[in-house]
Amino acid sequence: MKNRKSLGQHWLKDRGILTKIAAYANIEGSTVLEIGPGLGFLTSVLLKSAAKVVAVEFDTELARKLPASFPGKNLEVINADFLQYDLGQLPQGYKVVANVPYYITSKIVQKLLTAKNKPSEIVLLVQKEVAERMAARPGELSILGVSAQVYADVELAEVVPAKMFTPPPKVDSQVVIMRPHGSCKVASHKEKDFFRLVKVGFSSPRKKVVSNLVNGLHLERAEVEACFNRLGLSINLRAQDLSIPDWLAILAAVDPRKASDEK
Repeated sequence: MKNRKSLGQHWLKDRGILTKIAAYANIEGSTVLEIGPGLGFLTSVLLKSAAKVVAVEFDTELARKLPASFPGKNLEVINADFLQYDLGQLPQGYKVVANVPYYITSKIVQKLLTAKNKPSEIVLLVQKEVAERMAARPGELSILGVSAQVYADVELAEVVPAKMFTPPPKVDSQVVIMRPHGSCKVASHKEKDFFRLVKVGFSSPRKKVVSNLVNGLHLERAEVEACFNRLGLSINLRAQDLSIPDWLAILAAVDPRKASDEK
């Protein structure tokens, strides 16, 4: 069946790689959510171990044909836009294993990690560069990395070369594993402020984070520099250099609600 480029469809058929991807999530006896099952190559592997596979497929024709490929299997195919799908329908402790379209990876990750009914484990095959950004450490952090790691432990696994896909994408892919924390590292009533602070801090990544906070939060430079000194942070740091504990400490010391809505 011909892929639809507009939906970012690239088929991965290598059973050895697919088996490894499924194994990272330890899905034995679990309900597994698969996002964008496509032709069902990964679905086939998941059904061997999972108690049930819930596959959410946007492509109407693929969603219609997929169940016939697995008669008698505990597979539920839902023809829907995953970003509109209600994760509350799934049992607690469900797991996510998927080869997701590159162009909506960030939105998928955000939905999974901020849901009230979070998965217990998430294993995604994504663009290699995106996987690296999600798992980055201080010195190379981005908004995506901070956003993922404040909700989950993130680690990298298998690299899958572009040539393994049909048709081959322009870049390599990599498996990223996320294990959500029991609760977000930021108190729920502070989440909006936290992400406003981080967004302002990264507003001009090449500039020192102090300058970004001064400009974005309309604070006195002396006030922000004094805050950094109290926290033992160099005023020469850039946003990418700060760890999540650093961001949390800054959040406790400044008021992101002063930030301009234009930032």
